Amino acid sequence: RLPNLRLIATRSTGFDHIDIPECSRRGILVANVSHYGEDTVAEHAFGMLLALTRKIHRCYERTTHGDFSIEGLRGIDLAGRTFGCLGVGNIGSRAMRIAGGFGMNRLAFDMHRDSLLSGRYGFHYVEFDTLLAESDVLSIHLPLTEGTRHLLDGDAFAKMKRGAILINTARGGIVDTAALIEALRSGRLGGAALDVLEAESAVAEEAELLSSQYDIDTLRQVVQSNALLRMPNVIITPHNAFNSEEACQRIIATTFENIHAWLLGEPRNIINR
Repeated sequence: RLPNLRLIATRSTGFDHIDIPECSRRGILVANVSHYGEDTVAEHAFGMLLALTRKIHRCYERTTHGDFSIEGLRGIDLAGRTFGCLGVGNIGSRAMRIAGGFGMNRLAFDMHRDSLLSGRYGFHYVEFDTLLAESDVLSIHLPLTEGTRHLLDGDAFAKMKRGAILINTARGGIVDTAALIEALRSGRLGGAALDVLEAESAVAEEAELLSSQYDIDTLRQVVQSNALLRMPNVIITPHNAFNSEEACQRIIATTFENIHAWLLGEPRNIINR
């Protein structure tokens, strides 16, 4: 319906919401914001991790009702535990640096190993199964692709250290929600901190949920997401990890620059050249 469309400037790093092959077929360039929130997202991941491990959200809820008892609020230390990073690109490497500041041991899995990066931040690359087995905290920092969809499924959770914590500030589809719920209910996972969900757009928009376009799989994911919301060992934030003043300014500036460069005939940050 947009025959004159020649450029899509997405205000995000991820582009799984855009049909890239179709854009290429139609001669439509797609520009993204490749860097804007490395520290922002990594900091949010650790904010959620601290809330979960020290039960900060429960402390807050209790004191707002005038209850200052500490019964049931004992947490755990991060120092000395193993932080596992699934993907050590721009965001993952910042998460590694933060984990080092907490005195955590650090392991990573990435298809592309960078010895200079691991030396700079003091972490070790391991195989995927080793990362699952040895991580006390597993943080996801991967894009959503057909290769990473449901990368963390029932088989993966079965290989994880019992009581481990999962953090996902990447994309909801990387985690099989049904398998996650089962892992949490069985005690295989000790907790989860999620900024993204598989069906987050449908969960957030009731009008969309009532649309006839939604299939049974989407509706099932919505029900599963609501089950996660009720779990005491789960923290969910509304895809807010990117949302800092500094990051939003960088998103606006880069998007403007992408459009301006294209108008000048010098397109930049193009992902489908």
